[in-house]
Amino acid sequence: MKVVIKKATILCAQSQYHLQQKDILIVNGIIEKIAANIPVDKKLKVIEGKNLHASIGWMDVFADFADPGFEYKEDLNSGMQAAAAGGYTDVMLMPNTQPTISNKGQVEYIINQTKNKAVQVHVIGAISKNCEGTTLAEMYDMQASGAIAFSDGKKSIQQSGLLLKALQYVKSFNGTIIQQPIDESLTQHGLMNEGVISTQLGMQGKIDVAEYLVIHRDIELLRYTESKLHITGVSTAKGIDLIRKAKKEKLNITCSVSAYHLLLTDEALTKYDSTYKVNPPLRTDKDRKALLEAVADGTIDCIASHHTPHEWDAKHVEFAYAQYGMMTLETTLHQLLSIPNSKISIAQWITLLTNNPRKIFGLAEKNIAVNEAACLTIFSTLETNNYTDANKKSKGINSPFLNSTLQGKIIATINNGQLTMNN
Repeated sequence: MKVVIKKATILCAQSQYHLQQKDILIVNGIIEKIAANIPVDKKLKVIEGKNLHASIGWMDVFADFADPGFEYKEDLNSGMQAAAAGGYTDVMLMPNTQPTISNKGQVEYIINQTKNKAVQVHVIGAISKNCEGTTLAEMYDMQASGAIAFSDGKKSIQQSGLLLKALQYVKSFNGTIIQQPIDESLTQHGLMNEGVISTQLGMQGKIDVAEYLVIHRDIELLRYTESKLHITGVSTAKGIDLIRKAKKEKLNITCSVSAYHLLLTDEALTKYDSTYKVNPPLRTDKDRKALLEAVADGTIDCIASHHTPHEWDAKHVEFAYAQYGMMTLETTLHQLLSIPNSKISIAQWITLLTNNPRKIFGLAEKNIAVNEAACLTIFSTLETNNYTDANKKSKGINSPFLNSTLQGKIIATINNGQLTMNN
């Protein structure tokens, strides 16, 4: 493989070429040269475009590939293809499969099925057996087999005692617990955020208290255990403020937010469109703006896709019976570029998509430098992408952006010596 990327603005804070427009030559997966102009010949694959950018390969920390058990929603191959189409070279998978990823055999299945691919898949092992929230799973064995972190994924740990044991247990190997903060006893009958919009629509709501109560509890358990905790899917102003205060105390806490919680609010649900039915729910504009402020001040560490693909039957039913979730891996760039009145630069977004998650979960940081292995995402913020049923890579149908022209385009990814070009 010989590839030259022409006139790309490099976005990599630790690179000496950060924010500079350069050509990048990659030979057999290694960055061989970075210069103002690299001559092109017939042996080179040329990548170019309008307002081209080259960053370290993007990493997602919370996605569902539904394999094994729910391959009609997504499978490992379609999930990896969707990830590459969305600019990702690394993806962390939730354990909510069938069977769940709660033993070393399931960890090894995922790793063996996805090794040496253009997208590096990382396994999140379950905290509890079968993600049932009652008994600890075999975390030490899973970690030894390659699990990168531990979570019950879509199912928030409800028992304080179980979470306490998990936080203590992972300290033996410097592991990290991932928690989605939802008090299910306060939200089990809710369909959307409780507020003015839910009242107008006559739908039972999910109160924001259900989020920050769990965040408060988890912070107290973290303080007691002195362990490592990552909270994902933060959606409320009060919740992110609790995390901000915990960080000021120097507790070992990090957090991530979905791009759609930065872009959308509960007003998207006024037409009863189940595509917008997600958990945690879309909140108010006040919450959305508080999350953006948390991105700006560094409280939010990374963007998590919360990619949850569904088949037609799971969404095209009465709203109350529609399943939660949105497929998002292929549209992250568009979502971030579409945020209204955003003061966040593209360079800041890239930090949240690249080395920040790698630091949190103990992976080696990447760099854009000569003699480094190429792990790159090449994209344009000015070009557009026609995102349709015909060209999407995910098996899912549940994206509000489907069958429309999107701002921003992923041109290609390079990882593990493999080039993936997008249409």
